[in-house]
Amino acid sequence: MTLLLWASLMAAEPAETLVRTLDIGPVWAGHSVGFDLLCAGEWQFVAYYDADRQMTVASRRLTETAWHFVRLPSKLGWDSHNYVTLAADDEGLLHLSGNMHVKPLLYFRTSKPYDIDTFESATPMTGERETKVTYPRFFRGPANEFIFTYRDGSSGNGDQIFNVWDPARHTWHRLMDQALTDGEGLRNAYFVGPQPGPDGFWHLCWVWRETGDCATNHDLTYARSRDLVHWEKSDGTPLTLPIKLATGEIVAPVPEHGGIINGNTRIGFDSQKRVILSYHRYDDKGFTQICNARREAGGWKHYQATDWDYRWEFGGGGTIVFEVSIGAVTLGADGRLRQSWSNVKKGGGSYLLDEATLRPIGAPEPRTPWVLDRFGKPEGTFAGLQTRWLRRDGTQPGSRFALRWETLPANRDQARPEPWPEPSMMRLYETRLNP
Repeated sequence: MTLLLWASLMAAEPAETLVRTLDIGPVWAGHSVGFDLLCAGEWQFVAYYDADRQMTVASRRLTETAWHFVRLPSKLGWDSHNYVTLAADDEGLLHLSGNMHVKPLLYFRTSKPYDIDTFESATPMTGERETKVTYPRFFRGPANEFIFTYRDGSSGNGDQIFNVWDPARHTWHRLMDQALTDGEGLRNAYFVGPQPGPDGFWHLCWVWRETGDCATNHDLTYARSRDLVHWEKSDGTPLTLPIKLATGEIVAPVPEHGGIINGNTRIGFDSQKRVILSYHRYDDKGFTQICNARREAGGWKHYQATDWDYRWEFGGGGTIVFEVSIGAVTLGADGRLRQSWSNVKKGGGSYLLDEATLRPIGAPEPRTPWVLDRFGKPEGTFAGLQTRWLRRDGTQPGSRFALRWETLPANRDQARPEPWPEPSMMRLYETRLNP
């Protein structure tokens, strides 16, 4: 189950100037699903579902304003898990995956660098464990390896798989001999990371889930690695792969129905490069509280960041809308720690944290105004429409881009009866950091 959160809270942004706005094309507005935006070389690419729910890629040279479009043979249903993800390898070949929720791997690759007209199906990838795929992700490893990861299996019963690209042979093979985690046919892990840290390690945290019911999430767990192949606990104890519930390093032993949920765990660091895992759980009174666990000299120490008299009661299957959002603990340019959050009942903002106690100092800081805030209100008149944003850095220093479109929220992955909203115009905004 993908847990999509379109929070009203945005991270603090430096002052920017709007450079230009480009219309891309109409997109499906009947429910939310993730798109992707990529800048590579002299090119920019957008992967999305068009007004007819057809998987589509648009491309343009960064020096030009006209878009070129290619529609791929895959059509979106009603499942908000089925985002699309796009990446480029060192050669400039484009790799695209998506529109899967416990379905056979859907993977396309171009045969020529940056040329979307040469997209073609490239499955199988390795030919093993590719029939029940969810959560595809491309990323770069510690030696700039081009890596693809996904879950094999289903909610409550799945393993995490990692493949690495061989640029000489144009083939994929397993990064590790075994899956990273093993739910033993009883559960699966929902990951945040792997994420590089300032300490030379790649950090990973996850919660286990027993069934398709998101209330059965439990046990915040952690591992780290220098090469993404050999993994260890926070004290350096090697971990044998695949990591199971009984063999992993449980940081916060939150029970099922204890208020922890996948999609709301974060990895951050303090000024001493100590890792901090952020999550929420129910306190002794049954209220939802944000907590931060930091790896200190004597082990993991937990700090409660909020004192809310509010309980987010979540459960069931399908894509849900979050009532609470938490950000990672981040170290600002001023040397101080901050953590963003939002709550449907309490508002939102960013806490300044005391580094010794990880407790908030004073009232929440308001979100820094963004140059595109004036475009935040939906243009469509259909009841329930919400504005979606996706932001990426450009290839030039200070250059940034933002995609904007409008949809209804997720609907637990169930079809909505007609009438449906008219397609919305997807736009690209280019901004530049002020000197």
